[in-house]
Amino acid sequence: MSRESLSERVLALRAQREAAHRRRRIRMVTRRDGVRCVVDGRELLNFCSNDYLCLSQHPHMIAAMRDAADEGAGSTGSHLVCGHGAQHSALEAELADWLQAPRALLFGSGYMANLAVVQALLGAGDVCVQDKLNHASLIDAARLAGCTLKRYPHNDADAAERQLAAHPDGAALLASDGVFSMDGDVAPLRALAAIARDRQATLYIDDAHAVGVLGNVGRGSIDAAGLDADDVPLRLVTFGKALGSAGAAVVGDADLIAHLAEAARPYLYTTALPPAQAAATRAAVRIAQAGDDLRECLRINIERLKTGAQARGLALLASDTPIQPLLVGRDADALAMSEALEAQGYWVAAIRPPTVPEGSARLRITLSAAHDARQVDGLLDALSRACDAVTA
Repeated sequence: MSRESLSERVLALRAQREAAHRRRRIRMVTRRDGVRCVVDGRELLNFCSNDYLCLSQHPHMIAAMRDAADEGAGSTGSHLVCGHGAQHSALEAELADWLQAPRALLFGSGYMANLAVVQALLGAGDVCVQDKLNHASLIDAARLAGCTLKRYPHNDADAAERQLAAHPDGAALLASDGVFSMDGDVAPLRALAAIARDRQATLYIDDAHAVGVLGNVGRGSIDAAGLDADDVPLRLVTFGKALGSAGAAVVGDADLIAHLAEAARPYLYTTALPPAQAAATRAAVRIAQAGDDLRECLRINIERLKTGAQARGLALLASDTPIQPLLVGRDADALAMSEALEAQGYWVAAIRPPTVPEGSARLRITLSAAHDARQVDGLLDALSRACDAVTA
């Protein structure tokens, strides 16, 4: 019997994805102007970006990056070798101060940060209890760590407690998204914090989609829930969402952070962010802290979309965040609706399994503080027409 070649396997897998309407393709953005962009040569209104405060093109961020460019195009090494500079140190201090935590540690991406936390803290004999709708990086992190991974039904805090109770030995990490990236709802953080405390587990919150958006001065879902660093010893902050930059940080307990810096492989064995990128993120942190006006614009847009969708009979999932998903069901229908929207000048991504559960393909609508009422209303009308076209 001959061995299957990887080329043959890949061709078969691609054919399967094509038949199931699950092929992905990379779109080329050649120009951005606020919420307008040119995609594959066509101008579209962007309703699929995570740039919730529209900071990615903010002149203060661009100026900060330009001013720091004299420090070099790259950091030239890992943080522990020669890559940690003044911009990195200042960013860590400013993040810790903003989020009222003892310490912060920078990473190249949120994915790498999640791998780092779980791999450095857990191993064989330990347990990681997670929400079933957590980001893929948290699930992958637990699998790579070699610990026992248990996943509870979405936002079911009682089930999380039962799973922790069933694994009383070894260390325990209770991990959840703060705002869920594909549903837009918020985790029951107060209940999870109480459970973690009662079951001697460490609570870790991936707050990628909440920092900058929720809480006092944009501190995120933990602050919005009335919790602090004592309740949530570790949290993930990503810079590529509301902060409009790139990279990530883990923020929290000083001893845990120090351990990550000494033992987490994704920190030890990767190059630090470019200094200019750290400088841009520092500017973003300052803008976000003072950005109550931006958050108010975002809140108004969210309410306008939700009210307009209800009036038009469009069944959005329950969410009060900038992530406003429209559940479609079949993969082919979600793709058809996305294409119908694009034909009308609106860019809304169709999200399909395995990113979301089977049978729950959707349009993931995301809002920005830079959208105006006319644009939101135009999207709503376009959504109605796209729904009619697909269901006709």
